[in-house]
Parts: sequence; C-alpha cells; structure tokens
Amino acid sequence: MAFVATLDRIDKVKNVEDEMMNYVKFKAAMEKRDWDEEDEIAILQIVGTTSYHVLFLDSYNSLDEIKKELKEQSDAKINAPSLNVIKRYF
Repeated sequence: MAFVATLDRIDKVKNVEDEMMNYVKFKAAMEKRDWDEEDEIAILQIVGTTSYHVLFLDSYNSLDEIKKELKEQSDAKINAPSLNVIKRYF
C-alpha cells in the first residue's frame, strides 16, 4: 500500500524551523551535499505518518525523478495538487 505525499510548503532552508531541520540535514546527508541557507526546498508530509520528505529542488531535472524517489524511499505517491505546485519550479 503506497502512502500519499502532500506538499507542506516550498521555502528556503533559512526559514525552516528547528524541529524540521533534522529532515533537511538528513536529506542533505543522503545526497552527500552541503546545504546552504538559500537553497529552495519542498517539504512533503507523508499522510498517515509522522514523517516528512525533503526535496532540494535544484537536485531534480524532472517531476518523474521526484515521483521515482518518493516511491523508492517512502513508498509514497505525490498528490495532484502538490505536483501542480512543484512543477512550476521546472
């Protein structure tokens, strides 16, 4: 059973509150990247869980890459309204 991922927000790292920074740092470590306060990220909530999935928007070339990552890492599918917002960044 796949979970549903919904967009919590798109923002710069510098605006992320402390309790969410662990997700940002975890994602940066997974990507082996140094994050910057000006990086734009999308924060997705995995519905039915207490989990979030962070996307560094400059890491992707297409929406298909995001969909694939969500499926592989979180067994989640992004909902249509969230996808429509994120696609404006491509």
